[in-house]
This record gives sequence, structure tokens and C-alpha cells, in this order.
Amino acid sequence: MNVSTFSASAADIRFRLLAGGLARLSAWRLTSLALLLPCSLLLALTLHGCDRQGPADEERVTLVFKHGKIAGDAAAFTEVLKQFERENPDIRIRDETLPATTDQQHQFYVINLEGKSSDFDVFSMDVIWVPELARAGWLMDLTHMLPPEERSNFFPGPMEAVTYEGRVYAVPWYIDAGVLYYRSDLLEEYGFQPPTTWQELVRQASAIVRDRPDLYGFIWQGKQYEGLICNALEYMWSNGGDVVRNGTVLINSPENREALSFMSRLISEEEITPAFVTTAIEETTRHIFGNGKAVFMRNWPYAWNIFERPGSQVRGKVGVALLPSFSGHEPASTLGGWQLGINKYSRHPKEAERFIEFLTSYETQKRVALTIGYKPTRKSLYRDAELMSAQPFIVSLYDVFEHARPRPVTPYYMMISQILQPEFSAILSRIKKPEAALRSAEKQIQHVLRAEE
Repeated sequence: MNVSTFSASAADIRFRLLAGGLARLSAWRLTSLALLLPCSLLLALTLHGCDRQGPADEERVTLVFKHGKIAGDAAAFTEVLKQFERENPDIRIRDETLPATTDQQHQFYVINLEGKSSDFDVFSMDVIWVPELARAGWLMDLTHMLPPEERSNFFPGPMEAVTYEGRVYAVPWYIDAGVLYYRSDLLEEYGFQPPTTWQELVRQASAIVRDRPDLYGFIWQGKQYEGLICNALEYMWSNGGDVVRNGTVLINSPENREALSFMSRLISEEEITPAFVTTAIEETTRHIFGNGKAVFMRNWPYAWNIFERPGSQVRGKVGVALLPSFSGHEPASTLGGWQLGINKYSRHPKEAERFIEFLTSYETQKRVALTIGYKPTRKSLYRDAELMSAQPFIVSLYDVFEHARPRPVTPYYMMISQILQPEFSAILSRIKKPEAALRSAEKQIQHVLRAEE
């Protein structure tokens, strides 16, 4: 209730009292009533003021942080944010979680940034989004936060992904890359070492599944979505293939045709990969492997922490290795992970920079790795004694992350992905042969790149 409304009500009460024949009230009673109303007004305003934030709170800046669902312990992440607020008493963090799927998150950002919304300040971005959003002019230039001497502290893949036309538009937050999980107990039982070639993986999986028909040989993510692109690129790259290089479209190559043909044969001929893999995503395969139903699995590093929890059916029975390659070629993992950027329309860019510096610092990345499981983007943490003791397999991830490759770094990647997804899916479903699918993809990608020149 505001002052003007309350005063009008007081005047009305006095009028009604007089008009109602109560003029007989003695002068002292009328005087008391007149005095009582201002006092009541003062009391109401005083009590209302108790609910308002004090001056100290009013002076604090509120930063809105948008991100996807925390995959690990959300309570542990809340404690990280509280730590920042304790160290920065002039800043309050409002933590807002977006829908789980990356497509929905991307759509949210595009709609709001195109409308020049300042409703959020710091936000997390998939590794494939930065060039697109930077080209649109929606990201703050953060080059000053990562001078050349500082960039070498991060893995090269994420640094390439956050750089557009020589400028840095985000800071790597945590990193992912495709890895090979294997049942270490089964490989030891059958006298196998982790496979280094795709052909070797097929031989080992076939031998074990012949003896153990209750198991799947090799499971991975084959549904028509971004995860399929990540999987397919790993076969293509590990056979010397590529999609786009220096503006030249290379998708329709003998190396890629051979790689994707092999990928399809894993289902149709080798039969070590079940047909349902064409509908499988990360969590589908993680549950199957975690229930002890598969020998090999391609997935991201997050799954290892889950496999090692008390009560896990595969606890102590899981190994992690580099993904295999084709003979004569180097292994390759698709770079994943998330980056932190600042909304170009934020009203608090300096405070936002302090928040990003905190989240990507050595100490915070270590804490998040230990409590949540997100893998650090800072290379030196892979030699941290405490982290190595708590997560021994993290040592093996260093080489994986050092050689992880980003998907085509181009502002038009989202359009390229929408072209490749149905073509790759058609190959796996045997609707199209690799030759026809890649020829179609080549024409469409060339059209996209020419149209945007």
C-alpha cells in the first residue's frame, strides 16, 4: 500500500464518521482519532520496511547464470556458487537451469539474444555454438581475459572452439571427449589388451560374445541427433577423413565412405552392435554397460564416476582407453564440453568476468572435478596429486583431451549438422549406401557455404 492510497482512506473515514451523526464525539476523541491515523500509517510503513532488503543488499549486483542441468551433484555445485558469493560480497548469483536438451538451450539463447535481452549475464555454451553466436555479435569479446601466455594452460581443442577470427569469445569451463570403455575383467579373462584398432575391437568382441551370448559386443550412440555426428566423426577422422577443411568440403571421400561402411557393418554383418543402437543416446548405452550387459562402449568421461559408485554392478571392472583407429591412422576423439560466455547486452560485464574467472580457476575446476565429475580444461590439473588419487583414470584422459578434435569450427555448423544427421542415420539404417549419402551431404554443405559467402 502506498502513502497516497492510505491518506485518501483516512480522509474518507473521517468524512463518514462525521456524516454518520457521530459529531457528538468529544473534541478529545476526534483529536485522538486524527492522531491515531498518522501513527497507524507510520507503523504500517515501518512494518512493511522490515520485509525490504537492507541497503547492503540493494547495493549488491545480481548476476543471472544460465546453464543446462548439472549432470552430477547439484547440491555440490550450489556450494561452489555460495563460495563465490562469500569471496565477492558485492555480487549475488541467481542460478537458472535451462531444459536438458542442447537443442532447446540453443533455441532459448538465439531467441533471447536476437531480441537483445539483458535478462541473463553469464551462460554456458556447447562447444559448437561459439562461432555462430560470435558472428552474430551476441558475445562479449573476452580476448583480454585469455592473453596468449594464458591460453597455453588450456587444452588446444577447447581454445580453438572458443576462438573466432582471431578473437576469444568464451572461456573453456569443462571438457569432454569420446572414450572407449571396456570390461577389464573380461579382457583379462580372455587374455586381451585394450584394442588399438577397430578391427581388433571387432575380433575381441566377437570372441567374447560367442562364448557369452548374453552380452552385447559394442554399444554406442546411433540415434539421429548430435551424438551420432560425434560418433561418426571418430570413425572418419581415425581413417584420415574430414568434413570441411579451410573452406573446402571433403565429406565425400574414399576414407569417409570406408569408415561409415564399417560403422554400418558393425550392426548388419559383424553383429557385435545390436540394431537398437540406432535409437540409443548416451544414457541408454550407459545403463546397458553399467548393468554389465556389454563388453565395449563408446561414451563420454562422465560415466566412469557413475560406474565406480557403491552398488554399481561393474564397480572395479571398468577400464578406459583411447578410441581405436583404422590401421595406419591415428585415433581421434570428438571434442565435447561447455564454455562460459557473457551476454553482449549484460548490464554487469565486469562482475560477469569475475564470475567466469572464478569458475574456470585452478581451485574451482579441481573442486568441481572432485565433487561433480566435470573434467577440467586446465592441463595442469591432470598432474594434481589429490585429483589423481581420487580419480586414477584421469591420467589416461590427458592424451585423449590433448588430441580431441572439435567439430567443424564454423558459424554454420548447426546447418551442417542438420544436413549430416539424416544422411548418417540413413547409412546405419541401410536406407542409403555411404556413396549416395555422402554425395548428397556434399552438395548440401557446398550450397550452405556458398550461400553464406
